[in-house]
Amino acid sequence: MLRDWGAAFDGPLPVSENEPMAAHTSFRCGGAARLFCRPSSEAELIFFLKAVRTAGVPFFILGNGTNVLVRDGGFGGAVVSTAGAGVPAAAPLASAAKGAADAGKTGLEPLSGIPGSVGGAVRMNAGAYGGEMAQVVAGVRVYDMDSGNIIIVNREDCAFGYRASVFQQRPWVVLEAEWALADGDPAEIRARMQEYARRRNEKQPMDLPSAGSFFKRPAGGYASQLIDEAGLKGFRVGGAMVSEKHAGFLVNAGGATASDVLAVADHVKEVVLARFGILLEEEPEVLG
Repeated sequence: MLRDWGAAFDGPLPVSENEPMAAHTSFRCGGAARLFCRPSSEAELIFFLKAVRTAGVPFFILGNGTNVLVRDGGFGGAVVSTAGAGVPAAAPLASAAKGAADAGKTGLEPLSGIPGSVGGAVRMNAGAYGGEMAQVVAGVRVYDMDSGNIIIVNREDCAFGYRASVFQQRPWVVLEAEWALADGDPAEIRARMQEYARRRNEKQPMDLPSAGSFFKRPAGGYASQLIDEAGLKGFRVGGAMVSEKHAGFLVNAGGATASDVLAVADHVKEVVLARFGILLEEEPEVLG
């Protein structure tokens, strides 16, 4: 099958075929990627990106897989996983927050429980508890797939918005974030991180596979409140359901397919629109 796309993939990288994406995404469901590659260095990552560009292969950059839902039919292109690729952006955001705390740098505490990678968090301007990446990123080092060059994007050029950034619009692959953090007392920083973790564990269904909050916050309110008021907690299709603990979470309660998850999401959107006149928008990327 690799040869169907020519000799572009001849090289040092291990490229597998028909890789089950349920093993690489937090929802633990979905189909397979036609090609899958996990480079071990920045150089290998760029080699693979050049290969898919040369071959004209549709591709997707996968970080920790915490904000992605792969359809049951899979993805007919190439998935490149940055996990273990040796690029700073592949590090879990939680690890970056811990490292900042150890260094006495404050600013990442509200984001410390977000399960995604630094690169994914930059790309979607991830946020929690009143904090977001736009507040703590000074600049971003990226690979520009158009020019083949590595460039630096300053914060003012990142076009950060609510769960949005320029990195969703341009062929730029995030390699590293430069932080804009203030000095603080490590003990106080850790205490704040522990408090955020306590609040998260108390209110969110951490024991079931999910992609975190499934819907973006609508203007003037919260998706979870609308879903709760619509009486949709516990609504279920197959193995997917609206969490009974937090209405903003769609969870895999056991054996869910991606189609189950999407069916629950569609029903939630329909009911909320009919009752409140508000159309909810999904937060995770749907692949395939």
